[in-house]
Amino acid sequence: MTRFTTDIQMRFRDIDGMGHVNNAVYLSYVELARTQFYMHQANKRTLDEIDFILAHVEIDFESQATWGDQIQVAVWPSKIGNSSFTLSYEVKEKRTGRILARAKSVLVSYDYEKRKSKPIPDEFRTLLQAALEA
Repeated sequence: MTRFTTDIQMRFRDIDGMGHVNNAVYLSYVELARTQFYMHQANKRTLDEIDFILAHVEIDFESQATWGDQIQVAVWPSKIGNSSFTLSYEVKEKRTGRILARAKSVLVSYDYEKRKSKPIPDEFRTLLQAALEA
């Protein structure tokens, strides 16, 4: 399966009082990877072209990140349904390859005008399927 990777610029505010990246910040890291994955895979140019919503996210923390670590997130589709799809993530320290966290999110294809889910558009389903099978 093809993984899309993106480097994350750690910010000073990401560090908590314990001296490591706060657990809640990982949601922002996977959000950025997810958005970049979608913009790249679906060839979108603006955020208002995003037509899915986040329905569920889960994270398993494996190792702490501290100031100076280089963060990289890999994202790939791991399940495709009719109107939803699951993305899996691996957050790691880029230089050492040390796994920091693993996550999954369920996204629902969404019609903002009708305010309800819709089938995944065929063109994007084809892209997801190709990445899943690669």
